[in-house]
Amino acid sequence: MMSAIVLLHRWLGIAFCLLFAMWFASGIVMHFVPFPSLAETERFAGLVPLDRAQVRISVADAVTATGIADASRVRLVQRSDGPVYIVSGPSRTGAVHASDGAGASVASSDIALAIAQDHARRRGLDAARAMILAHADYDQWSVPNGFDRHRPLFRIALGDAAGTEVYVSSLTGEIVLDTTRKERGWNLVGSVLHWIYPTALRSNWPLWDRVVWTLSLLALSAAVLGAVLGIARVKLRRYKVSSPYRGWHALHHLMGLAAMTFVLTWIFSGWLSMDHGRLFSRGQLTAAEAGAMNARPDWTAASSFGQQPLSPSAREIEWFVFNGNVYRRDRIDLDGQTLIEAEEAPRAGPAGFLDVHEVQRLTARLAAGCGAPSVLADNDDYPAQSIVPGAPVYRSRCGDLWFDIDGADGSLLQRLDASRRAYRWFYSALHTLDFPVLMAHPRLRDVLIVGLCALGLVFSVTGIVIGWRRLRATFVT
Repeated sequence: MMSAIVLLHRWLGIAFCLLFAMWFASGIVMHFVPFPSLAETERFAGLVPLDRAQVRISVADAVTATGIADASRVRLVQRSDGPVYIVSGPSRTGAVHASDGAGASVASSDIALAIAQDHARRRGLDAARAMILAHADYDQWSVPNGFDRHRPLFRIALGDAAGTEVYVSSLTGEIVLDTTRKERGWNLVGSVLHWIYPTALRSNWPLWDRVVWTLSLLALSAAVLGAVLGIARVKLRRYKVSSPYRGWHALHHLMGLAAMTFVLTWIFSGWLSMDHGRLFSRGQLTAAEAGAMNARPDWTAASSFGQQPLSPSAREIEWFVFNGNVYRRDRIDLDGQTLIEAEEAPRAGPAGFLDVHEVQRLTARLAAGCGAPSVLADNDDYPAQSIVPGAPVYRSRCGDLWFDIDGADGSLLQRLDASRRAYRWFYSALHTLDFPVLMAHPRLRDVLIVGLCALGLVFSVTGIVIGWRRLRATFVT
């Protein structure tokens, strides 16, 4: 039995020692430089007040024009070619011009370039030398599935000192992503390596999922076998731990014992990042819950909002469905909004959000036995954040099932059953050390992450040296 463990660990270690080293090194980079995305602060900064004079069709007309039968959200934003309604539902997203209801998808490179330049100027970025680089479904930075509703994407280089590139959705004309030269460079040695994210592989999600899950499982097996072997070979001499090996093998053995707990939990939790419903629930709504959450409204009811004119400084208007009713929220500032329910007076300031009673009426339709919702604390063990800074997030506990609702726009942020709550600790806490006590001390968390990953990296290097010597002795001599 022990000889089989030695053999398996030896050759799995040789096969995966470089991958281990890559994961630890790239993990340090990822902690400080996340994968490129368009932050809400950046997106909102790129918006301008709506030209109300050009809004000539109603919300109901916009929904009809897109043909989206399950529409649950409609946004009105100002583009360089006029105001546009963006209609979204579980099935798809569409866009129409607010002036005449004509389709507002973007096929022209000139329009995409103008949209990008306007967005950049509003954010104070230099776009004088902006140019189209590509019009494609995928590239290295647009592979996440969240962009599927916007493909193909126009990739536009602004030509500024930071090497900023922005991506324009061909479906809605919105800016959906930006990257800088620094982000791209660090992510090539960070997220791209860590997640095994080459474009050709990641653009095929099912294949990427199977490949990375299998590699992670094999790597975990190598680590477990090494731990078993390392403990079995420990020698105790006068209450001191020693190794029967010499040289690099002894260093690998002793460092493995020192790093064993971290390496095992980190590789295990990394493997769980690819779980995707294999062992734990995915946090998705059931069909019945989705039906209640996305109940089809009477969009003609939105006409009653005509008594409440659009604010002259509103940069974005959104109509959304909550508990079968239509609400309108006018966003003037990043951290503030006005909320209106049909035939009611506007709610502004701290009251400009959904209240606890509205949330309770919805969650009572989602599950039985729901208590009164509570507002989530910033340091909650299962954190969730609103899209609007400072807006409340409500948690409804329905027995063993929890729902977290964004008080700003009524969206479901989390569905937490017992399995999903366990996953939060087995994956997120073990892999990113986002334990509440460490999140309250970010410098300490930084030191722990860098120190432990560095320990794992050095340990992996000893495995690389031993593996190289074994290969050379086996195949060269």
